[in-house]
Amino acid sequence: MSTPIQPIDHREETLDPQDWEQMRALLHQMIDDSIDYMQDLRGQAPWTPMGDNERAAFAKATPPRSGIGSQATYQDYLEQVQPYIMGNNHPKFWAWYMGNGSMMGAMADYLTAITNSNAGAGNHVGQHIEDQVISWMTDIIGYPDTASGMIVSGGSMANYVGLATARHHRCGYDIRQKGILAGGRQLCVYGSTEVHNCNQKAIELLGIGREHFRKIPVNEDYTMDLNALKAQIQADKAAGLHPICVIASAGTVNTGAIDDLHAIADICEDEGLWYHVDGAIGAIAMTSDIARPQLTGIERSDSVALDLHKWLHIPFEAGCVLVRNRQVHRDTFVVSAEYLQENKRGLASGKHWYSEYGLQLSRRLNALKIWMSIKEQGIDKYGRLISQNIRQAHYLGELIHQHQSLQLMAPVGLDIVCYRYNPGGLTLDQLNDINQYILAELHVRGIAIPSYTTLRGSYCLRVAIANHRSLMSDFTELAHATVSLGEEYMGNTPQQQQ
Repeated sequence: MSTPIQPIDHREETLDPQDWEQMRALLHQMIDDSIDYMQDLRGQAPWTPMGDNERAAFAKATPPRSGIGSQATYQDYLEQVQPYIMGNNHPKFWAWYMGNGSMMGAMADYLTAITNSNAGAGNHVGQHIEDQVISWMTDIIGYPDTASGMIVSGGSMANYVGLATARHHRCGYDIRQKGILAGGRQLCVYGSTEVHNCNQKAIELLGIGREHFRKIPVNEDYTMDLNALKAQIQADKAAGLHPICVIASAGTVNTGAIDDLHAIADICEDEGLWYHVDGAIGAIAMTSDIARPQLTGIERSDSVALDLHKWLHIPFEAGCVLVRNRQVHRDTFVVSAEYLQENKRGLASGKHWYSEYGLQLSRRLNALKIWMSIKEQGIDKYGRLISQNIRQAHYLGELIHQHQSLQLMAPVGLDIVCYRYNPGGLTLDQLNDINQYILAELHVRGIAIPSYTTLRGSYCLRVAIANHRSLMSDFTELAHATVSLGEEYMGNTPQQQQ
């Protein structure tokens, strides 16, 4: 006769609330506070710097040994976190290239966290939600129904997946089995000097090496010089190297320039290369009647990266990669394991596991907030908002063109405007100094948040207008503030005029 199992002689614990009604009240308070915060965005500064005392609150090196409870934790958030967030949901935030989020996206994010599904594998509705979102994206880009794709963390991972698939398919041997050196020839990848640096990271991590990521010069409008591209490919082939892929930019990060997508598709077809489009900035603009003609040719690519937390305003993180050939995509990443065998019945059944199409096994169900956001608003409205931003960018460009102290530094590409204050009679170093001052003052005074870049040695303000809350009047104010701050700087430092 077996010995009875003795009960555990201590109190068992859980992370669930001891008082569910108290937690309900706190969650209602959070929701009310959040709506108040969102309603009053325009009345707040776009960014508030942290002081020494605020930074000190995060300096402790050891975690708390005992909890302080839910109400006190939320109060710490209100005092220590919310006032100092980045501010990219503000109507006057145009830095780097970020979306603003939405209420439905935030609500869907909450539901995702509550249900806490793993979207990597298994037979559950999460797989079907992502399938449908990928189907919507392939329809927008113009890919066939047989294409594959997946939701990833952002453009960096989307480009990595696309380039890994390119390397696997175009290297000419089983690179997963034999390794990067087995082919006997150095692989080469091509992109313009304006290509996003995440592509360089991917190429380095894929073992191709920075030296063999060929940075092709650009034209005056910052698009890739296709004659230089063709010459470099031929030179590499003549030297015994192995070109495998060209990366076209559908909206460069500096200026929003769009490479000649059809012409690059032709070159890739002629040379037998994989055609990847980094469309993190511009690909979703296929939904815009204004932008779509500039993006023709994207549908001919072998893979494309999109960032849905940019111009689609899905809350971070929400990137997407699409691959024309589903089998090639899966072959690049699938690995069998006893604990991941797909069963015929039960939760472990199902034919399409997203863990077989990328690096992650554990994956958040980020497709849900995309699915709910598009259902709420409809894709046509997102297209109209993109068109609205493009019109705002050209409006700002015209304001700059008309003002004698402002200088447009590049053609307005999609929704990105690069300009500087230039009253005349200053050296390049002086111009760079004054525009750095203007940018910092715009930030610290809570006027607006553009970012910056350097184009051909000239420091300039960069306004990336991917903001569904911005108004035309905001850009009038930005232009006036730029001139006012420039004049203030000149008045305070008369030596700058020498």
